[in-house]
Amino acid sequence: MFKRLLSYFLPVKIHHQKSEISSSLEVTWNYGELVLDSKNTNYSYGSLQRILRKGLLRIGTDNILAMNHVLVLGVAGGSVVRTLVDELKFSGRITGVEIDPEVVALSNKFFGLDKIANFEIIIDDAFEFVLKTRDKYDLIIVDIFQDTTMPNFLFEKFFTDRLAFLLKPKGYILFNTMTLTDLHEQRNRQYHADFSANEFTVTTIPRVENHNELILIQKMS
Repeated sequence: MFKRLLSYFLPVKIHHQKSEISSSLEVTWNYGELVLDSKNTNYSYGSLQRILRKGLLRIGTDNILAMNHVLVLGVAGGSVVRTLVDELKFSGRITGVEIDPEVVALSNKFFGLDKIANFEIIIDDAFEFVLKTRDKYDLIIVDIFQDTTMPNFLFEKFFTDRLAFLLKPKGYILFNTMTLTDLHEQRNRQYHADFSANEFTVTTIPRVENHNELILIQKMS
């Protein structure tokens, strides 16, 4: 309790470890809340939870509650899962894909993800998973970072087309991106163009928590 109270004045680190995939992982009390961070950015809870919450609210609580199956690519500490279950009261199926088993272990220990009854986590590479899965999804949340870097495959048309194929009619993709340079903004504009205006609607929520841009895609039919 003392560390939590102290965190309103300065962050209190309670766990740190190296990770082969994520490099550095830290669990910290910050403003009374446990957060998971990499070396240079927030991985779960804190600002990241606020970012993805804004995207979910743009989709709409009623729309989300009517869904059956949500896919989360890049789980980390699971803050978006907690938003879905604890705040929006989503009771449908949630499948999470996370490449780093050490992140999964921390998420279970500090954030209790393994206690969520309607959540299943799969340790796998997101690219490989979307090639293999035979399920279709009402919502696909893409939140994949290696510290502040986004893997190139996320913006390749092959991957984009595969995500679009996995969407049910009227389904959504919620893609969290980081825009630090002009090249990042150009990359995002090209990503928008990869979705046909005849089949999808694409909207953006720019400058969320300063450096993030949310891209929201809905499949028309």
